[in-house]
Amino acid sequence: MSEIATFTAGDGLVRCRWCDTPGFAQYLQYHDEEWGFPVTDDRRLFEKICLEGFQAGLSWRTILSKREAFRAAFADFDFRRICAFGPSDVERLLQDAGIVRHRGKIEAVLNNARQVQVQALVDEFGSLSAYFWRFCPDIDAPLPVLRSESEASRALSKDLRRRGWKFVGPTTMYAFMQAMGMVNDHASGCHVRERAQAQRRAIRSGMGLSGAEAS
Repeated sequence: MSEIATFTAGDGLVRCRWCDTPGFAQYLQYHDEEWGFPVTDDRRLFEKICLEGFQAGLSWRTILSKREAFRAAFADFDFRRICAFGPSDVERLLQDAGIVRHRGKIEAVLNNARQVQVQALVDEFGSLSAYFWRFCPDIDAPLPVLRSESEASRALSKDLRRRGWKFVGPTTMYAFMQAMGMVNDHASGCHVRERAQAQRRAIRSGMGLSGAEAS
């Protein structure tokens, strides 16, 4: 596996190569302010796991450009409200040109929201955040390399599927973990890597996590 590539943007800052997309400045903002920074908010975590499911077979640029439309369509990804969605909502969403109109992915969002309730994840762990962060690997893992999944993402995928979740394969879960800061895959030399790492260390310390919980 090779190291993650970087580039120097017009502002002179070194960033991860994947956000070098001319004509789409939103990518730079997403990279600098969101991607790889730890998230513990349940709604944001549920939103991201749903959007990663929608991304399957597509680019994140496509999903990011539609994110506000997704939020409007899916009740701001409040899983408690989505639990009340039914067949008529699926048909409504299939007519919504602002989102990705894929029946299986739409139904997966409704299913996964219900699994949070059916499996009582929040009651069992205290929050979705506490559940997901159990799978966060060691804070002192080696510098990132190009890969599509990991031992931790496979463990998370396996556990979610056991609990009835859909569109949560190990590759999708690795992208979710990268975005939500459960791993720090900002490249060596990227100007935000150390800031993301410091926030990740603080989050893990506050949760009492010191090593990989998914092994």
